[in-house]
Amino acid sequence: MTDIAASTQTALTRLVADRQSKGRVPGVVAGVARAGALAWSTGIGSADLDQPGVPPTADSQFLIASQSKTLTAVAVMALRDEGKLSLDDTIEKLIPESKHEGITVRQMLSHASGMQREPVGDIWEQLKFPDRAELVAGWNEAERVGRSHDRFHYSNLVYALLGEIVARLDGRSWYDAIKARILDPLEMRRTTVGMDGGPALTGYYVPPFSDVPVREPLLDLGATAACGGLASTAEDLAKWAMFVANPVDEVLSKDTIEEMCQVQIMADVDRWQLAFGLGFMLFRRGDRVFVGHDGGMPGHITSTFVHRESGTAGIAAFGATSSPSPSALATDLLIKVLEEDPLPVDAWVPGTAVPPELEGVLGTWFSEGHPFDFSVKNGVLQAKAPAAAEHLAPAVFERISEDLYRTVSGRERGELLRITRTPDGTPEKLHWATYLCTRQPLGFADLQG
Repeated sequence: MTDIAASTQTALTRLVADRQSKGRVPGVVAGVARAGALAWSTGIGSADLDQPGVPPTADSQFLIASQSKTLTAVAVMALRDEGKLSLDDTIEKLIPESKHEGITVRQMLSHASGMQREPVGDIWEQLKFPDRAELVAGWNEAERVGRSHDRFHYSNLVYALLGEIVARLDGRSWYDAIKARILDPLEMRRTTVGMDGGPALTGYYVPPFSDVPVREPLLDLGATAACGGLASTAEDLAKWAMFVANPVDEVLSKDTIEEMCQVQIMADVDRWQLAFGLGFMLFRRGDRVFVGHDGGMPGHITSTFVHRESGTAGIAAFGATSSPSPSALATDLLIKVLEEDPLPVDAWVPGTAVPPELEGVLGTWFSEGHPFDFSVKNGVLQAKAPAAAEHLAPAVFERISEDLYRTVSGRERGELLRITRTPDGTPEKLHWATYLCTRQPLGFADLQG
């Protein structure tokens, strides 16, 4: 584990103990990951009430429930990157038996399809879940309860169908696909469908007017496992969170993870504190946005959230059917570390040379009267308005050919920057996203003169 100050560790433990006590939860596991690994963890209460007072650990397995959706989404995006599907593909193209038409993969990933929440039948009363054939048949019987993109509507049914899509396109079961594509490369050895029989956090229901917990059953979700069937540990979820913060191409590219973290639909339309990307919840607290997902199954309420900019994550797992908010605990832990014991700032490292073709480009240029400072960092051209907020990253450019650059990140991402020179080679003007940039501030009236 990486170092976290002793005083911060004490504060973290106090936070977890407070939620466990006030929430009347038999056992809680929590952790913080940063710098690529689990940095701190604790267990409060009892892992199993048959052995009271023995707390769970970072190696105690628990049901992560709907956190499974994030792994399903990564598998879908990997198939997209391999050209096996498009986000604009409709369900009937990928599952020809579907009687619902026009629902796209993008809508399915972002809970914007308008399909009903659960598979048909009273599955959460009967606790019987469909197999693959029954899932598709039930999909055809299910209601489309809203228009696509009209409102956010969470759907376990849709994510179960995404698992079916993964299985069909990958030629193996959904779990075998994510094991090969995600779990094995990230060495998440205790992330399995259902419990693996090792050390575990036992799930209980604590009645509202009694302090005697009741052990909850472990369910076989069948073909709906893609929406909530995985179990994992704090140790494994730390590896997952660090991948979300800093992706490895073997699993999914950095650009694709970034795409998954873009807002697709607002879930909290009143305060704009919760949105969904492509598989990820985007949870805003103050000036920070955290990426992750909650999960809930009988006996287990869990959450993992990542602050990607700092590479820090919070993990929370409650061994109870009803519990305090898991995302609140996960992000409280994360924020405590960010504010009380942040990682040291990377030392500034000087560059070695300015590319000759950029020497005359550096400095201030004006567009529509506003200044932009063009500079070089490690040989790469970038630009930022002096008045821009400190948290906004500069635009970064990649050279395509002589005097032609592509904006690869930041302001005007994707747009071209073209340099025009005088006969003696001095940069005379720039066109950035077609807007004119000059060394002196000019109004549009000056251009007409």
